[in-house]
Amino acid sequence: MKFTYLFFVKSVVAVFVCCAVLDKAQAQDVLTFTLQELVQQAKDNSPSALRAKTKKENLYWRYRLFKSDYNPQLRLNGTIPRYYQEFNNITQPDGSIEFIEVKQNFMDLELGLEQVIGATGGVVSVNTSTNRFDNFLSNPGEPQTRYSGVPVRVALNQPIFAYNRFKWDKKIEPLLYEESKRAYVKEMEEVSIYVTSLFFDYLAAQVNYEIATANLKNTEEVFQIEKGRNKLGVTPEDELLQVELQVLTAQQEMAEARLSLESASFAMNSFIGLNQYSNLNLVSPDVLPEFEVDVDRAIDLAFQNRAEAIGFDRQKIQAEAEVASARGERFQVMLNASYGYNNAAFNFPDIYQNPNTQALVSLGLSVPILDWGRNKARMSMAKANQELVENTVAQELIDFEQGIFTKVKNFLMIKERLNVTKVSADVAQRRYDIAMKRYQTGNVNITNLNIAQNEKDTNKRAFYTSLRDFWIAYYELRSLTLYDFEKGELLYSPEVEQ
Repeated sequence: MKFTYLFFVKSVVAVFVCCAVLDKAQAQDVLTFTLQELVQQAKDNSPSALRAKTKKENLYWRYRLFKSDYNPQLRLNGTIPRYYQEFNNITQPDGSIEFIEVKQNFMDLELGLEQVIGATGGVVSVNTSTNRFDNFLSNPGEPQTRYSGVPVRVALNQPIFAYNRFKWDKKIEPLLYEESKRAYVKEMEEVSIYVTSLFFDYLAAQVNYEIATANLKNTEEVFQIEKGRNKLGVTPEDELLQVELQVLTAQQEMAEARLSLESASFAMNSFIGLNQYSNLNLVSPDVLPEFEVDVDRAIDLAFQNRAEAIGFDRQKIQAEAEVASARGERFQVMLNASYGYNNAAFNFPDIYQNPNTQALVSLGLSVPILDWGRNKARMSMAKANQELVENTVAQELIDFEQGIFTKVKNFLMIKERLNVTKVSADVAQRRYDIAMKRYQTGNVNITNLNIAQNEKDTNKRAFYTSLRDFWIAYYELRSLTLYDFEKGELLYSPEVEQ
């Protein structure tokens, strides 16, 4: 009896603590969510979803920056002003040095239009420029200001046999951007998977609390029945004490279930951006989406839509670009050519009158004669890396396909198991209801009733575990294929930039 009393006191204290913790939560309105509504709430407000959106936006602007490299660039360069006053040492014809005061100003402006030639990596430009020079210590009668300028000049800067960054970026950057769009959808589906896990954590706690509440009510009813039978001399004292202990145990289990429910609520509210003390009521997603999944079709969809599938091709191209870069560093040849007009005058408008021809052609080169095998080592390293990438991608392709195959088979197996656990839970519930009625009429003893109750609880929890596994597998399947099998449509729009 002492043990019974202590156990009872502990149970009462636990219930009191739990009720005190929940007082604030009970003051809040009850928010009811279905699984789909909670998933959308997480996609809109959760920190993980917002981080994915920010990452997507950053990659979008990186892509826009890449595209801008291939558009004409209009630039204005210049120095306004460049004034200096000092004494310069000037060597005279007899070898002596004279210190002459200098007080001058020089200004220059250049307006140029540049265009990258993506196919060759060169740059063609059209420029116009003007310069002004002021000598504030000019001799009397000499002009103080002079002008010079280039009315127009066309120039070409073309590397020869060099690595063409623009050519390779044009192959790689669109793939990276397409990967980012698909990776964003995948991350959002991973948010769905995580919030589904939280949803069922809370739903399991909610179900456990309902089970604990029902068990406490039923156990208290059984205790009252056994007390009546004990007075009639039918139930011995030790069996009555056993039932009393079951009541105390049920009270303890209910208190623990309420604390678990509160903990699951905190985790859920934190993730989806609700008030910590929001009181939730989750609707069990018992109605399952109707669709068929074919393994081969799922694999095809994954290869068509997943970012990893594009990443395989992108990795090969990047390795090929590294080989091209190593090859381009063997020697350097640069062609510079320009043609235009220039002039000098004492008045600004005069520099555009009868200008002189300005032409330039230069071919610069840098060829290593003895580099102790540096170029060979660089090329060999790039080719070895290319071979490694190709072998790695080949293995990743196998793993990728195997992963899709396993996930689809797992989804189909879970779907079949869910039907079995649902029937089992219904059968166990009916058996318990019948056992309870027979117990009340005295046709079933307390031991068999307890067995029926345990089987009811076990099968009900097994059903919700299977339901959890189904919905997580459902969102995993969407994440793996980026395809909504229920609606028969892609989860993203390939043609949309942002």
